[in-house]
Amino acid sequence: MESSDPVYSPMAQKSKLDEDTKGKVVDPTHYCGMVGTLMYLTGSRLDLTFAVCMCARYQAKPTEEHSHAVKIIFKYLRGTVNSGLWYPKDSFIALTAYADADHAGCQDTRRSTFGKQVENGVVELYFVNTEYHLADIFTKAIGREKIEFLINKLGVRSFTPETLKQLADEVDE
Repeated sequence: MESSDPVYSPMAQKSKLDEDTKGKVVDPTHYCGMVGTLMYLTGSRLDLTFAVCMCARYQAKPTEEHSHAVKIIFKYLRGTVNSGLWYPKDSFIALTAYADADHAGCQDTRRSTFGKQVENGVVELYFVNTEYHLADIFTKAIGREKIEFLINKLGVRSFTPETLKQLADEVDE
């Protein structure tokens, strides 16, 4: 944690947080406070959701390993504090949703209700190669290159404090 290298993902690429029954237990009150703060942020910072939820599972008996994972998330936040989605008022925004099929969605027939919507033309399906799954940024621990690629595809931009002030001034006009 002492390193000045930026953290590019809120969770290490191949990390797997577990119960850590042999690890040194840390103060649960402090740990829960840190996780609670991060949980609050997940409403506006979806890139934190997967990592924070992984850490939240161990609030009853957190160890140093769990505490270290939470500190990595805070370090990631420090490096991405000015990141966010930017939609200029005159831009066209098209909503795209991604979903898995709802297996056995109908309670009576146990068939998928999703397939019926495709047949009616309500939903259009498109194949998306695995390297373009935008949801991966919210659900998986992935590496720096893929994070940067997906962030760009999602339209996330990093703004300097000066740029943020300029944009706020434009809104006031």
